Amino acid sequence: MNIEQARFNMIEQQIRPWNVLDQDVLDLLVVVKREEFVPAACKALAFVDTEIPLPGGEAMFTPKMEARILQEIMLKKHETVLEIGAGSGYMAALLAHKGRHVTTVEISPELKAMAEANLSRAGVANATVEEGNGAAGWDKGAPFDVIVISGALEVLPEAFLKQVKVGGRIAAILGTAPVMSVNIITRVSETAYDTVKVFETNVKPLVGAAAVSHFTF
Repeated sequence: MNIEQARFNMIEQQIRPWNVLDQDVLDLLVVVKREEFVPAACKALAFVDTEIPLPGGEAMFTPKMEARILQEIMLKKHETVLEIGAGSGYMAALLAHKGRHVTTVEISPELKAMAEANLSRAGVANATVEEGNGAAGWDKGAPFDVIVISGALEVLPEAFLKQVKVGGRIAAILGTAPVMSVNIITRVSETAYDTVKVFETNVKPLVGAAAVSHFTF
């Protein structure tokens, strides 16, 4: 397999047609080597438009979804990021290249170790992998400029709204299968938030998230 040709095809045939037109994001997909973050058994799938399985029943998002989220949050060089769900560490690596520092929280010890090893091998020094359940928020280091939640939630826990700075953005996948949408929630003041629904999707629920009661009294 010609890796660079496969990477080029991924960008031009999957990602750019999905309205990812920010040249900084497209360039970053060449710099951060996706094939170094997928499990060894899935190397051949690194650039395919599919979710790649990870240990513990988890999965990496499709390349176009990762790139689109990265574009939509408009991360700047001086900003700090909280990611919930480290997975393989790939999204954290992309975020780390664009921002000042990334704290990525992973509930699975196996995935935490995988993400740390991948980030270290890729030379990413400004990302910290924390072990824990961040599904209801993460106080340590808060407030953040950007929060990326790498798994679906039925509703966004209140804590996240408090843990993002005024002017900051949250990327959250909200809803229940099969209808979910990626939302960018911007904190416009101490008390006000602006939500933009970017695209619809269907991904795995965030591990550790509390079930939402659907009973009505």
